[in-house]
Amino acid sequence: MTEETPGFDEKPDVPSGATPDDAEPKAAAPSEEEAEAPAGDTDPTVGLTAQLDQVRTALAERTADLQRLQAEYQNYRRRVERDRVTVKEIAVANLLSEILPVLDDVGRAREHGELVGGFKSVAESLETVVAKLGLQQFGKEGEPFDPTIHEALMHSYAPDVTETTCVAILQPGYRIGERTIRPARVAVAEPQPGATPAAAKEEKTDDEESGGTEEV
Repeated sequence: MTEETPGFDEKPDVPSGATPDDAEPKAAAPSEEEAEAPAGDTDPTVGLTAQLDQVRTALAERTADLQRLQAEYQNYRRRVERDRVTVKEIAVANLLSEILPVLDDVGRAREHGELVGGFKSVAESLETVVAKLGLQQFGKEGEPFDPTIHEALMHSYAPDVTETTCVAILQPGYRIGERTIRPARVAVAEPQPGATPAAAKEEKTDDEESGGTEEV
């Protein structure tokens, strides 16, 4: 038997033609986590920028919702205020409509000189109160007839008018703001059928006086 020389380890057999590197043990393969990890460090500002964009988008949406809600609330307040004013006007108009016959009596008494003494003071106080409530009287002789505010009770023809005209106020009209409580009841006159209006006659006369046939 051959004795082994102490101090020398046996080396593994190396195939013929192999290089010395083939005999060295191979390095361990990288783990799955190490393979998936990026080669370099990720820039942290990219994630922050994305988050900032999301926050800005959400803020813009909430701001638009708030503005829309505020506009709806303002429209609601305007509608409520408009309805409140309308209801108040209707209530005042209904109340004053009941007082109009009294005001008519006061007006007739004033025309006949019967508004004297204590009755005069009461009448003037009543007129002051209704004026504070916004009641306005309208209707004058000589103004053009307007069917939206006048009610014609009498009709006649007159040579001195050029259009349908109120020639007498039988009962004055009353309004509150733009709301007509009662139209003015009037007598109207129209131009005579086939008659030349006075204004047209005067214009024609002026043309005849200033004009003439010019001989060449």
